[in-house]
Amino acid sequence: MKTELIIRSSPSDIDFALLRDGKLIALNKEKNDHKISVGDVFLAKVGRVSTGLNATFVTVDYEKDGFLHYHDLGPQLKSLFNYLKLLKSNQLEDFSLENFRREPDINKNGKMPEVLKSGDDILVQVVKEPISTKGPRVSSELSIAGRYLVLVPFSNQISFSQKIKDTTEKKRLKTIIEKIRPKGFGVIVRTIAIDKEEEELGKDFENSMGRWNSMCEKITKNYHQKRPVIVLNELKRASSILRDLFNNTFTSIITNDQNLFSEIREYMKQIAPDKEKILKFYNSSYPIFEKFGIERQIKSSFGKTVSMSKGAYLVIEHTEALHVIDVNSGNRTDKATSQSSNALEVNLIAASEIARQVRLRDMGGIIVVDFIDMSSSDNRKKLYEHLRSEMSFDKTKHKILPPSKFGLIQITRQRVRPEMVIKTREPNPNFVNNSIEIEAPITVIEVIETALIKILKQKKKNKIQLNTHPFIAAYLKKGIPSIQHKWFLKHKKWIKISPRDAYQYLQFNFSANDTSA
Repeated sequence: MKTELIIRSSPSDIDFALLRDGKLIALNKEKNDHKISVGDVFLAKVGRVSTGLNATFVTVDYEKDGFLHYHDLGPQLKSLFNYLKLLKSNQLEDFSLENFRREPDINKNGKMPEVLKSGDDILVQVVKEPISTKGPRVSSELSIAGRYLVLVPFSNQISFSQKIKDTTEKKRLKTIIEKIRPKGFGVIVRTIAIDKEEEELGKDFENSMGRWNSMCEKITKNYHQKRPVIVLNELKRASSILRDLFNNTFTSIITNDQNLFSEIREYMKQIAPDKEKILKFYNSSYPIFEKFGIERQIKSSFGKTVSMSKGAYLVIEHTEALHVIDVNSGNRTDKATSQSSNALEVNLIAASEIARQVRLRDMGGIIVVDFIDMSSSDNRKKLYEHLRSEMSFDKTKHKILPPSKFGLIQITRQRVRPEMVIKTREPNPNFVNNSIEIEAPITVIEVIETALIKILKQKKKNKIQLNTHPFIAAYLKKGIPSIQHKWFLKHKKWIKISPRDAYQYLQFNFSANDTSA
């Protein structure tokens, strides 16, 4: 398996495209003026306390206050307050928690006014970026994420990622961690820690403790500044992506920005010095996303309709409350198989694409998928297991419910950032004032080529003709080599393209016969 990370930098933002065997599986965007990120820690001030919501609003570096619910305070809130007082008075010789006396846990079913009042100082960490009209969601249960381990101050608990199933490996890791972890810190063991040795885990502890010490030092120096004060920055997006996703399957990391290249090289020296050679600087006037075929995949993957192999396609709708995905077999027919096996095959193809789409668009909340109906309980079970397997690559926390008798599968997926939305529609060239939009030609071409492949497999005729809207016909013939020529080289058959003025923009038709074309 070949994994590539392509990073495109521009004056306004930075785009991160993750490719697996050349196929786009994840796309992230970071604004250069981005002021707040998941993982940032602020020394903030408590604002309005809402008894009805059992929550409060706190000032963070954003136009809207952060939302802090009682359940996000963390059981060791009193310990956090006491530690803040020590930092404020500069009474600590070091910032370890080895000799710090922890306070009793707060009541897990308590009320916000019992523990906080307006004007109190508090440390909060961003756990969900601002989405739509809402401000960021914050928590005072702090954590510092490393590559293999997550440090949780004021705790002694060791917990494991749910994806670590092997009990022997859990026991081995726990023995190492109990030996080397700093006193007063709990630990969450990440999936990537599997098979790692004491030296690597210890180095990860050192890096995270270095960040904790820097944060405490910053709090001490800036305690009397006006709130909010950012005291711990999450890693920049390039480094955080590598921290969370990097593994031995990565074959190349390529960026067109010299500063990013230097930043990533320094981070690679820390986490994988033997892999530093896969980092490359892209120095060409030809757009980097065009070079690696990413722009085309973006256009074809983010539309309302997503085509798949064998003529099947998805229709993806986003409502205020949830996402709805409809699976369609299209004009696919297979006389060699039964209707039930045909439905299962399309559903399995769709499940793989849905797992990709969910990651690609970073969908969050409730996702309802309407698969093609299957009467067989065995087939429904196969579909469910296949979807779970495909979704297992998703690092974001999610849950999948078994399919209903009507073919519906419900997915819940944690939402921590706004959904990735890419505009795939363009002004209709038939209208001068651009008041009506249509799918971009490149999106339409993906659908046409899928149909062409099916025609080539089914028809044994010598001549094939494509009838389509004049603008689409012109797009297919444009350039050297044109898409029409590329089809000829790829499929060893010349496809005659005929414009039809009466056709709608998305309408096309293939004809295959023995007449001259």
